[in-house]
Amino acid sequence: MTERFDGSFTQQEPIPEEGIAAALDVLRHGRLHRYNTRPGELSETALLEQDFAAMTGARYCLAVASGGYAMSTALRAVGVRPGDRVLSNAFTLAPVPGAIASVGAVPVFVGVTEQLTIDLDDLAAKADQARVLLLSHMRGHICDMDRLMAICNAAGITVIEDCAHTMGAAWRGVPSGRHGAVGCYSCQTYKHVNSGEGGFLVTDDDEIAARAVILSGSYMLYERHLAAPAPEVFERVKYVTPNISGRMDNLRAAILRPQLRALEAQVDRWNDRYRALEDGLRGTPGLTLIDRPEAERYVGSSFQVLLMDWPGEKVAEVVRRCGARGVELKWFGAAEPVAFTSRYDSWRYVDAPRMPESDRILAAILDMRVPLTFSLDDCALIARIIRAEVGAVFQQAA
Repeated sequence: MTERFDGSFTQQEPIPEEGIAAALDVLRHGRLHRYNTRPGELSETALLEQDFAAMTGARYCLAVASGGYAMSTALRAVGVRPGDRVLSNAFTLAPVPGAIASVGAVPVFVGVTEQLTIDLDDLAAKADQARVLLLSHMRGHICDMDRLMAICNAAGITVIEDCAHTMGAAWRGVPSGRHGAVGCYSCQTYKHVNSGEGGFLVTDDDEIAARAVILSGSYMLYERHLAAPAPEVFERVKYVTPNISGRMDNLRAAILRPQLRALEAQVDRWNDRYRALEDGLRGTPGLTLIDRPEAERYVGSSFQVLLMDWPGEKVAEVVRRCGARGVELKWFGAAEPVAFTSRYDSWRYVDAPRMPESDRILAAILDMRVPLTFSLDDCALIARIIRAEVGAVFQQAA
């Protein structure tokens, strides 16, 4: 009998009861706007920023409307201007080059390795082309951050980290987002904490933090932030920094605070599922697993494999056959982006030179979400289905 998976790749776990209760409290008092507080009251959003700063070890944290807004705000706060060139990954998703384009800057793409991380040799070769790197830890894969920072520090490059897929992850014990000048995170439904939409920006830099708070739409209410610089820092920047409103509200903050407290345990659960998929797929002919370095503390909320040097029609057949058995795989090698898949040549507002070695790797990537609604048995079943269908197509090709 042919096995089939009947679960959903988009169904998340429910919001914790503590978060639901906190959200109801906000709804009952009606003060959803982060600056709408009673005398002496601390808003849920300010408390959330304090919580997240403590969790990451950052001096300052700003909660915003989305991860994409966090990135564009970070770019503005570090001084990127229209026409500036900004380095970024060739393997990423649309909000990353979108953030660069939103400030009028120009993406300069850096290649991808078979470990699905930024190509540090290519970064070193392009280090003289820009003064900012918007680094995407795409699908949760973290490069050698020690070498990356050495390259960027030597070239005077400011690093902004896109940690949409690495909240809770670390490199050699340093939380993701804490190597560069700014770390940006997402709280969108398919990320590691869920408020539907939302994001964070963290930094240790006084002026970057003050600019970001004003950019987010604080007006002159910045003293109501708990994880922000002293008032005198705001005095230096408040009249020369535009308001580009993108605040988080108290309802989303209330939902998120209990989720942050549970994040470490959730990371362990994701990684149990990731390892179950690895165990089930290890040794599949024609399929390459991604080696995870010992220095990386990853979060296995998605799973990628490579079908290196397979003809495109054969990769598409694997995707089709797995889909017929209930396993939803996304392929980054298709000529047109489907759903969230995209790559550097998808964004036609960028005149990007071809990158043949990166193209070869991108054409091999299969990706799938791993929601915590999957059991370990579900993951073993999914692995069996992928193994069988890859094997069937591989044998046909042989």
